Amino acid sequence: MNIASSRLIRSVSVVAVVFLGLSLPAWGQDEKPEKLDPAPKVAELKDKIPDVFAKKAPKGVEDLKAMEQQLKKMLAKVMPATVGLVVGNGSGSGVIISEDGYILTAGHVSGKPGRTCVVILPDGKRLKGKTLGYNERIDSGLVKITDKGKYPFVGIGESGKLVKDQWCVTLGHPGGFRPGRTPVLRFGRVIMANNRLVQTSCPLVGGDSGGPLFDLGGRVIGIHSRISQGITENIHVPVDTYLETWDRLVAGENWGGPDSGRRAQAVLGIGFSRGGSDLAVVELTKDGPAEKAMFEVGDVLTAIDGKKLKDRDDLQAYLAKKKPGDEVKVEIEREGETRIITMKLGKRPNP
Repeated sequence: MNIASSRLIRSVSVVAVVFLGLSLPAWGQDEKPEKLDPAPKVAELKDKIPDVFAKKAPKGVEDLKAMEQQLKKMLAKVMPATVGLVVGNGSGSGVIISEDGYILTAGHVSGKPGRTCVVILPDGKRLKGKTLGYNERIDSGLVKITDKGKYPFVGIGESGKLVKDQWCVTLGHPGGFRPGRTPVLRFGRVIMANNRLVQTSCPLVGGDSGGPLFDLGGRVIGIHSRISQGITENIHVPVDTYLETWDRLVAGENWGGPDSGRRAQAVLGIGFSRGGSDLAVVELTKDGPAEKAMFEVGDVLTAIDGKKLKDRDDLQAYLAKKKPGDEVKVEIEREGETRIITMKLGKRPNP
């Protein structure tokens, strides 16, 4: 193996760890900020990206060297702004996107608004912070450093312009912050993207949740949200949603949580994101009806038997009227195309 290849492989190594969940109380109304800060602007892509990243795969040592140099250049810019977060008994990652210390993270990392937390810079310095807004439906969260100061930050890109096979880079703190270890870099490609999620082949493990997904210019395009069983088909919150809901996040709102409903006995064998109500598939039950019917992670359900679906409540209400073994036609969106899958419903397993 040549030297360039060896260095590149070492830069994308992963450590398997366990993620700790969070359970936090609600934000107090009297603690909301009196004046909301304006949403950050989309940053320009200033640097020219080497031509090697337009190829399907690098060819030879020179291509590998060009990739390595670009990653080093980008890493020097984004590393200082990638932080560790400790909220209650849980830990995760985040990224600073303003000089005064606003941090994008996953909603399940920041949890309910209004709690104090610890923000850990890459050099180990610990700062005080507070959790702000939490959109449970899409898993976006916001944290603010409360210690006064000016902090390193990165620009925001546009997740709505991502295309399949585009190269991207992740940073995070697998297993939580570790003294003497900087945020771990891994890179891969975009598998699919829409306004609900971004899916990439970048390896992620527990503790990376809330960390940043970057384009090659060092702009944030997503935040790590759900980790797949295979660690290389992972889901990120699209960064566009943070700008679209900025005022609600800064104001410390908590919205988008699931509503209760009658528990259906007929099931599709599909897993959705925790604590939300969108209809993007993040998991398929092994040997379940959806897997047998050739559903894929990333599919978005849009209708069932011709009935349009707005959220999971609509789906739950429809399935409650059906029984295991009934045949249904499920309309999905996959990579911008609409498809209809005919399948038989399964039976909910006994608790």
